[in-house]
Amino acid sequence: MITSKRLTTGVAIALATLAAGLGTAIPAAADEAPAAPSPKVELVLDVSGSMRTRDIDGQSRMAAAKQAFNDVLDAVPEQVQLGIRTLGANYPGEDRKVGCKDTRQLYPVGPLDRTEAKTAVATLAPTGFTPIGPALLGAADDLEGGEGSRRIVLITDGEDTCGPLDPCEVAREIAARGTHLVVDTLGLVPNAKIRQQLTCIAEATGGTYTAVQHKEELSGRVKQLVDRAAEPTVTPVATEGAKSCSAAPALKPGLYTDRAEIAQHRWYRVDVLPGQELRASASVAADRAVDEDYGVLLRAVTVHGREIVRGSEAGAGRTDVISSGLRYPKAEAEDGDDGDGKPAAETVCLQLAHSFSAPASVKRSPGLPVELTVDLVDGPDGASDVAAFGLGRGWWLLGVLVLTGLVAGLLTGWLSRWRVAVWRTN
Repeated sequence: MITSKRLTTGVAIALATLAAGLGTAIPAAADEAPAAPSPKVELVLDVSGSMRTRDIDGQSRMAAAKQAFNDVLDAVPEQVQLGIRTLGANYPGEDRKVGCKDTRQLYPVGPLDRTEAKTAVATLAPTGFTPIGPALLGAADDLEGGEGSRRIVLITDGEDTCGPLDPCEVAREIAARGTHLVVDTLGLVPNAKIRQQLTCIAEATGGTYTAVQHKEELSGRVKQLVDRAAEPTVTPVATEGAKSCSAAPALKPGLYTDRAEIAQHRWYRVDVLPGQELRASASVAADRAVDEDYGVLLRAVTVHGREIVRGSEAGAGRTDVISSGLRYPKAEAEDGDDGDGKPAAETVCLQLAHSFSAPASVKRSPGLPVELTVDLVDGPDGASDVAAFGLGRGWWLLGVLVLTGLVAGLLTGWLSRWRVAVWRTN
């Protein structure tokens, strides 16, 4: 009797424990967030005959592209589904009609097998025409399906040679599908006609154009674009800077786009609370032929015109985008406030200027593309933050050197006086 009661009690406890476990396990499974859709990227590589030219760090354009692809394939994030398409890689003949259909998928879009992809890239050799339009259409089809972001990265050394199918019109057609597919273009030759066509392709889909002339630039830029596909998309907000701070738009933390004509200054306003640090950066892109020497200046000034801090950068024709940034930490409020118990914000005026210049034949309007980033973060805990003094991370070394010099000077003086005293005594 006692045994049966103990058995019954044990079974009841076991069932209760199992029910409790199931009760906690089922809601946990239900609360799991669904996996984010995988982003898709297809690299489209020009393998036309002109890629034999040896003008990239002493190598052919094809060799530089292969090396860059190997670097990129090693660094592709696990969640990215990547594919590779070629143009001009297979038909060596002179028949234009056949050559302008020469585009195929070298590696399918999907989970990446790095060894297999590298082996496929290693087999490529410069061959035929440059059918950019058909290659873009093929890549758009390759990326169909799924809910994740999609991106085409086109690497070429020339403009399309297979008209009348205009690649810019193809890009507009892709954008008109409403599939949120972005095309980024990289040009291996800084030629005005190539720049114009590749810029048009990129702008039609919300992408970017970059001119690259070195292997490191090529691999670094492609890595950046692949990584960007894996990150949440941030849509820039269009804004219009003013000619003065008083009329400038008030910006919140975020990413903004604008246009600035040559010799034009643009003004923006940001409200910074005590204890916050303003971090701002601006990039200006050359989307047309400009003179080689240029720069960009970003200043933070008070509403009365007193400069707080500035950031500047200069270039000499080696890149199409130049950027500068600044940081302004505002100290914590001591006593004053705005009357309702809240600390009063300081209005900081951001002035953006650039020194791009161009021949009179180059159009001024619309202005050069501007990308402005504004962020407000918690300021440094105290004045010991080395960024406020501009000393960088070597401030402690500077302090040691000063102290060492002081001690050495005192010892040298004391020894000199002692030697003189000894000499006089003797």
